[in-house]
Amino acid sequence: MLKVYQLLGDIKLEFDDSHLKYDEKTYKRELDLDTATARVKYSVADIEYTREHFASNPNQVIVTKISGSKPGSVSFTVSLDSKMSHHSYVKGENQIIIEGSCPGNRYAQKLNENDSPQGIQFTAILDLQVSEARGLVRVSEDSKLRVEGSDWAVLLLVSSSSFDGPFTKPIDSKKNPTSDSLSVLKSIGNLSYVDLYAHHLDDYQSLFHRVSLQLSKSSKNVSGNASLTRKEHMPFRSDISLKGSEDDTVSTAERVKAFQTDEDPSLVELLFQYGRYLLISCSRPGTQVANLQGIWNKDLTPPWEYVQHYSLYIFFWLHNHYNFLLLDLHFLHYIYISENVLSMGPPPPKKKKEGERK
Repeated sequence: MLKVYQLLGDIKLEFDDSHLKYDEKTYKRELDLDTATARVKYSVADIEYTREHFASNPNQVIVTKISGSKPGSVSFTVSLDSKMSHHSYVKGENQIIIEGSCPGNRYAQKLNENDSPQGIQFTAILDLQVSEARGLVRVSEDSKLRVEGSDWAVLLLVSSSSFDGPFTKPIDSKKNPTSDSLSVLKSIGNLSYVDLYAHHLDDYQSLFHRVSLQLSKSSKNVSGNASLTRKEHMPFRSDISLKGSEDDTVSTAERVKAFQTDEDPSLVELLFQYGRYLLISCSRPGTQVANLQGIWNKDLTPPWEYVQHYSLYIFFWLHNHYNFLLLDLHFLHYIYISENVLSMGPPPPKKKKEGERK
């Protein structure tokens, strides 16, 4: 039985060669803990490019917005790929659909398209939107979409699988992941990027803003202004930095090293809130509980399985201190299922009738 998360796939973005000549001093990656939004910024010549990413729990969609500081400066090619057995195709003029299957057991090798695996089926749909004033979307070869001369582009990724709970075998599932994914996409069809972001913030901040932590008089409330920043100053070399209340940035590596002799309360504050961000983002009612392997696993055959009971409690040590009653109930529901259902084991064998051979 496969007991590890499997990789859905990759969104591949291809830009022209001019983006290879970006100004290295302007390259910046940031994770804003207050909004659960990841951003990338860099400049090519006199154009600043920005990418924003967030995963919306209420609308069940991963959203990416790519924009440029000059009109018509956004052009790129996008495609979907997966390490699973899969096939992809373009639907209409602005959607890419990928359909595939997970292996039937943990250590199965990558399957060919002609094989018939009995694992969980999955579907992902990428919906591409561009600015109305200018910008074109062209269908390219090999199931790719090409954006040309747009002010901005928004990528909406929805997905679903045939997983129907721990007691239903993949081959017995009646769920249709493609139909389910299309239904989700239809439900957000009339929502703009601003609408989706507002829904995301309302949902996330209703949990994140429940607790603030201030350990020193000089530090500000981390829940109100917290971000993790990565700057790449040289190719193949990067530093993780923390953006504080000031405009300057300090390398996290330097702060961790300095912490050995000069304990920085604001770093403790940030790590506390980072843990809350992770738990909010990976464990919600209706999903699996936070576990040892984690949903961000990058391997097909990771060293840890989905749940190790002896370490599960580690992920929920502080959930009450985090003021996460909703996630607490989610955790308790898992414990109930584990202890009262899964622990019952298989049904006893049927009794043989008198005279029947064993």
